[in-house]
Amino acid sequence: PGIAAIGGMVVPALIYVAVNFGSPLNLNGWAIPAATDIAFALAVLALLGKRVPASLKILLLAIAIFDDLGAILIIAFFYTADLSLNTMALAVVPIVGLVVLNLSRVTNIVPYVLLGAALWVIVLKSGVHATLAGVITAFAIPLTVAHDSGKSPLKLLEHELHLWVAFAILPMFAFANAGVSLAGMGLESLTEPVTLGIILGLFVGKQVGVFGMLYLTIRVGWAQMPTNANWAQLYGVAALAGIGFTMSLFIGGLAFQHAGFEAPIRMGVLVGSIVSGVVGFVVIRIASKKQVADADAEAEALA
Repeated sequence: PGIAAIGGMVVPALIYVAVNFGSPLNLNGWAIPAATDIAFALAVLALLGKRVPASLKILLLAIAIFDDLGAILIIAFFYTADLSLNTMALAVVPIVGLVVLNLSRVTNIVPYVLLGAALWVIVLKSGVHATLAGVITAFAIPLTVAHDSGKSPLKLLEHELHLWVAFAILPMFAFANAGVSLAGMGLESLTEPVTLGIILGLFVGKQVGVFGMLYLTIRVGWAQMPTNANWAQLYGVAALAGIGFTMSLFIGGLAFQHAGFEAPIRMGVLVGSIVSGVVGFVVIRIASKKQVADADAEAEALA
C-alpha cells in the first residue's frame, strides 16, 4: 500500500506539471491531484456491500492513509509560508516528551494530549501546517501496551473520538472544503490547463500510479495478491483512489490564494473525483459479479 500510494502521488503530480509546464504560476497546484479523500473513496466501496472482499477495503484504506500522510507532509513543507525556524526548534521539547512517555510505556492518555496540544500550538506558530503535529502525536501514543480498560491507549482514544470525528469533525471539514459556490464553472473551464491537469491527474494519474505499483510489487514478489481479489478489482481500487474531493480542494486553497483560480480548481476536482468514483464503482461491481459467477460455476462443476 505504501508503494502504491507513492505511485499514486508522483504520477498525478507529474501529469499536472506536464499539462501546466508553460505557466510557472499554475505549477503551484502540482499537489492537488496527488490527494485521496479517505471518507468518500471508502464510502463508494461500501456501496458495493459484501460483493467486495474485505482485503480490498483494507487495501484501499491503507493506500488512502499513506496518501493522506504524504499530503500532510506536502502541505507542511511546500505550502507553508513565513517559516520560523526558532519557533520550530521549540517543537523538539514536546516531541522528546512524547517519545519518553512512549518508551516509558505510560498508558494514561492525558499527558499525550497535553504534549500534543503544546506541539500543535508550536507548529502552528512556526508557520508549518499544524496537521503535522497530529500525525506526530498519534505515532507516539502506545498501540501495543494495555490500558486499564484492556485496550491499548491508541485504540481507546480512537474509540472515544470516533463519534466526534464521524458526526462533527468530518462533516465540518467536508462542508468547509466542499461547500463552495459553483459560480464561474462552465464547460469552457475544462480546457483550462489547471482544470485539465487536475482531471487528468486524478483520473489517469491515480490509475496509472496506484495500479502500476500494485502490479509491479505483486509480480516481483514484494507483496501478495489480496485475498479473494483479482486484477480487475485492483484496477477499480486504483480508480477509486482518484477521488480527491475535500483533500484536493483543501490543497488547492493553499496552493492558490488568488480568487481567479477557484472555478478551475473546483471544476477539476469535482469532475476528476466523480469520474474516478463512477469508473471505480462500475469496474469493481462487474469484476465482483464475474468472480461470484465463476465461483458458482466451479462449485456446480465439483458437485
